[in-house]
Amino acid sequence: MRNSLILLLGIVAGCNAPAPKSEDKAAANEPATALKVENAKDKTFEELFVPIQPRDIPDNVFRLVGEDFTVITAGALDDYNSMTASYGGWGVLFNSPSAWCFLRANRYTLEYIRREKKYTMTYFDAAYRDQVMLFGSSSGRDSDKMKRHSLTAAITPGGSIAYKESRLIIECELTGINTVHPDDYHAEEGKSFVADAFVEAKDYHKLVFGKITGAWIRR
Repeated sequence: MRNSLILLLGIVAGCNAPAPKSEDKAAANEPATALKVENAKDKTFEELFVPIQPRDIPDNVFRLVGEDFTVITAGALDDYNSMTASYGGWGVLFNSPSAWCFLRANRYTLEYIRREKKYTMTYFDAAYRDQVMLFGSSSGRDSDKMKRHSLTAAITPGGSIAYKESRLIIECELTGINTVHPDDYHAEEGKSFVADAFVEAKDYHKLVFGKITGAWIRR
């Protein structure tokens, strides 16, 4: 059942997304640059971003998640944590636009997600690649990684934490967290991946589902 749900979400996100308009295609092919947000720290959220309906997001989910990587953030402005993720997708669940991600059980950010019941998934231009990878280099539980990044935290209109330097922000309300098991998988790659991760985390991966409550793209 869990595998079927994952495949359904992946198929919906990848195949039923509306074709981007010509201007969106041009934007997608534009060279990655940080120049558009060089003064981001001094701008308000509304000055930097415009709201967009989830169905109108022009990006390709396979490229965003699998190549650009997702930065998942949860918490409050004075206490938040971010991590990177490369497994997940978007689609429709319980009649709502939704997102899912596949996280190790010992991820510190997962504790914030459970506590806050909401989180953001943000995506950046290639110019910020080092910052994105920094969030996956260590755990915020036993290091000061959240003090080492140079990005600017901001509060979304929905009250979640995101970054002013993002080019796409997706806000989610926690729908559910399911625990996976090697026996749930038929592919040997899936079985071994889940089983190997158990050795480190002493628990199996978590499937985190969230209802998309807001989305914004850079102006």
